Amino acid sequence: MEINIIIVEDEIHSGEMLRDMIAEIRPSWKVKAMLQSVSETVDYLKTHEHPQIIFLDIELADGNCFSIFEQIEVEESGIIFTTAYNEFALKAFNLNSIDYLLKPIKEEELERAITKFEKAIEVINNLHEGESPKKQADVIDYTELARSIAKTQGGYRKRFLIARRDAFFKLGVEDVAYFYFDARVTFAVTFEGKQHILNQSLDKLEEELDPEKFFRSNRQTIINVDAIERFESYFSGKLVVKLVNGLNDKVMISRAKAGPFKEWMNH
Repeated sequence: MEINIIIVEDEIHSGEMLRDMIAEIRPSWKVKAMLQSVSETVDYLKTHEHPQIIFLDIELADGNCFSIFEQIEVEESGIIFTTAYNEFALKAFNLNSIDYLLKPIKEEELERAITKFEKAIEVINNLHEGESPKKQADVIDYTELARSIAKTQGGYRKRFLIARRDAFFKLGVEDVAYFYFDARVTFAVTFEGKQHILNQSLDKLEEELDPEKFFRSNRQTIINVDAIERFESYFSGKLVVKLVNGLNDKVMISRAKAGPFKEWMNH
C-alpha cells in the first residue's frame, strides 16, 4: 500500500536516519517532504495536499510543534510524534496521534507504529468494502481512525484515576452520566451528581469512549445513553436533551447532529 508521508525534524541527520528506516521497513511509502521548522511546516500544509502520516518532532528550531495546530487544521493526517523529551507524551496524545516515539528511535518501535496505522486503515477499508479506491479514500474519517486505533490497543476506556486530596480512587466509565468542558477544564459528572476534574480533552475522550454508549452532543458535552430521560424539539431544528435525576436540562443537539443523534438513540 502506497502511503504519502512528510517528516518534520530540525536535526538533518535524525531526519535522514528516520527516512532511511522508513524506506527499509516500507519501501512503497513516499516521503513527500523533509521539513525543519514550525513555519516551514505550516507553509507546506497550506499549499500542498496533506499526507496520510506526519512524523513530527515536538521541539523544533523555531518553537514547539503544537503551535502548528493553532495555525492550521490538520484533520486528514495521522500524527506520529518523535522527541527526546517524554514529558510531552500526554499533550501529544491529546491530539490525533497514532503513536509516540522516543528518540533515539528503535526500528522495532517504528515498525509497531506503522503496523498500528495499517491495522486501523484496514478496519476502515473493510467497513467500505466494494467501493472504489477513490471513494474509500474519500470516506476515511480520522475520528473513526482514532477509534480503530483505540480498539487495537485493547478496547475502549473503562475507568479513570481521580485525585482527591492525598488519595486516589477509581471512577468507572459506566458511572459517568456526562462529561462537559468549561473554563478550559474537563469535568465528569456521575449519576449521583458528583463532579470530578479530568486531565483529558473532550476530543481525546470522544476517541476513548465506546460510541455505542456515549454521544458528543456539542463542543462542550458528551452524554451517556443511560443518562438520557427524554429529548424534545427546539428552535431551528435543534434538540434539547433532558437527563435523568435533573442532572442537566440544557444539553443541546445542533441541527447538524440531530439526525445522527436520533439514529444513535434508535440503534
